[in-house]
This record gives sequence, structure tokens and C-alpha cells, in this order.
Amino acid sequence: MSAEAYPPAIPPAATPKAAPPNPMEARQRHAAQLATHLKEAARDRRVEFALGTLAAGALALIAAMLVTVLVNAWPSFSTNGLAWFGPGSGANGDPVVQFRAMQTGTALPGHPLLYFRAWPLIWGTLLSTFGAVAIALVVSTFAAIFLAEFAPAPVRRVLEPVVRLLAGVPSVIYGLVGLLLIAPWVDGLISTPRKESVQYVVQLNGSCLLTATLVLTVMIVPTMITLTYGALAAVPPAWREGSVALGVNRWRTIQRVSLRAARPAIVSAMVFSTARAVGEAIMLAMVGGGRPFAPNLLDGLTVFYEPIQPLAASIAKEFGGNPNTPIGHTASAIGAVLLFSVALLSLAAWAVRQPLKRYGIGI
Repeated sequence: MSAEAYPPAIPPAATPKAAPPNPMEARQRHAAQLATHLKEAARDRRVEFALGTLAAGALALIAAMLVTVLVNAWPSFSTNGLAWFGPGSGANGDPVVQFRAMQTGTALPGHPLLYFRAWPLIWGTLLSTFGAVAIALVVSTFAAIFLAEFAPAPVRRVLEPVVRLLAGVPSVIYGLVGLLLIAPWVDGLISTPRKESVQYVVQLNGSCLLTATLVLTVMIVPTMITLTYGALAAVPPAWREGSVALGVNRWRTIQRVSLRAARPAIVSAMVFSTARAVGEAIMLAMVGGGRPFAPNLLDGLTVFYEPIQPLAASIAKEFGGNPNTPIGHTASAIGAVLLFSVALLSLAAWAVRQPLKRYGIGI
């Protein structure tokens, strides 16, 4: 075939040359990007300033509250000294008598008007709080283990919101339930000879240490379950699977892996619940008996049926609203003790959690 039979080759299309950059457009794009960056930076600075102002305002408010409480509490502490925390003696050692003397403005014989001995209130607070926390720790731990390890998914979906709902129920509701249900039941447990054995010292009825401890336990258990369950659920599954793969049974795995990892959260739950129990006022004023009495451990089982009036409940019951009165200074002193106790608990819990966080799941 001759060369004329083939069509001539078509040369490739030439690639169009890019237009040279326009310096004016480049400057405009750079200026727009710079303006956007400056706007975002200015917005971030405004947000940072607003958040910093809110944080500083919250700290200033807390500091102002602390200063106000301590200033109002100083007359009571300065008058009584360390004896403020001790027991009284004789008829004048009863906090009820001391409160009435302050309310009427008539000093007790041989004592200043601000004379006060808080040991019965402190002792009642310690017994009810630590008794409730000890019971709640056991109950909440086993309940959280059930929810995290054993409960079927449908049961967990139902129980988890129920527990969270119970944690948010107002304490006055728990007090009402305790007053209507638990107190009459406890009163039925007290025999007549037991009542007669201490009737010259204190009157026994259903509103007592046992009722206050039981209702307080029911009130703080949902909170402890929620926090402990959250920590157990956060334990990586690989940790548990590795333990099981080594031949460790399920309960041993829960004890040595899950609970050990959740220890910081369990400590936090204990501290949070203890702080709530220490500061509880209305519920304990309703079911504790309303009598500033120091239960005597030497009374045997009778101690559980003796009335109490914790520190916070005393503020709710006795404080009239005017901080510049003798009873106002005493109420402020009680509040200062509660604030210091909660701060000390938080500091102790922080110190305990530090070595546990190395191999644990903390909150």
C-alpha cells in the first residue's frame, strides 16, 4: 500500500497556558483570609474572657460565702473556744436549753449568752452519716456489679434510668416516706420495757437513729450506684477478656480487674455521698427525732432507737434567719464546721485517689 493511503497524522492539541496570576486578586484573597482569622481570634478571646470572668466570679462568690460564714461564726467560736466541740454538763449542757437561752436573750447561770456545746449534734451526725455510707457502699457496689456484669440488656435499659431518677428525688420526699412508713415500723420494734428503761433520760419512738440511717441510706444509694456503675462500664473489655483468657473465673475477674480499676470512682462516690449525708437537713429533721441527744453506745441495741439531731438539721430547725443574733452566730459556726468537714473529706479523697489512678478508671 502506498504512503498516500494513510491519512496524515494529527498533531496533539496544544495545552492552554495558564493565565498569569493577578496580583490584585491574590492580595484580596489573602486579605479575606486574614480578616477571617482575626475575627475568629477575636471571638475566641471574647469567649475566653467571658469564661474566665464566670470562673473568677464563681470563685469570688465562694470566697465571699466562706468569709461571711466565718465572720458570723467567730463570736461563737471565740466565746467557747475548743469547748464548742465538747459535751456540756448538767442541765445547762443540753443543746435545747442553750438554743432557748439564745432565742430569749437570757444567758444561762454562770455562762455567757453564746454558751454552746455541740457534741450531741456532732455525734448524731457521725453515727447517721457513717452508718448510712457503710451500708450504702455494700449495697451500691453489688448493685453496680449486677448492672454492669450480669443484667440482661433489656433489664439494664430499664433499671439505669430508674436509678438515675431516684438519685434526683428531693430529700423531703424521702423524709416524708420515712415518716409515714419506716418510722411507724421502727416504733413497733421498740418494746415497752425498752422504752421504760430510758424514759427518765429520753423518750423512744419511731423517729430515731435507726430510721434516720435507713432513710439516709436509701437516699444516697442511687447516687453511689450511678457513679460506681459508670466506672465499671468504663473498664476496657480487653482487660476482662485477658483475665478470663488466663483461666480466671468471672467473680475473680470482677474482684481483681473491674473493681480494682474502678476504685478511684468508688472513692469519689463515697465522698460525694458522705458530703450529701453530712449536709442533709430537712429529711433528718423529719425522721431523726428532732432531739439533740448523744446516743450512748453502752446502751446496747437501745442506741438505735434513741433520737438524734445532726448539725445541718439543727440549722434548719433553730436558725431564725437573722445572722446577727446569738443563735445566728451559733448557726454560722455550725455551717463553718460543715464546710470544713466537706473540704477535709474532698482533700482526703483526692489524696487517696492519686495512687489508685495509676491502674484505675477515675472520675
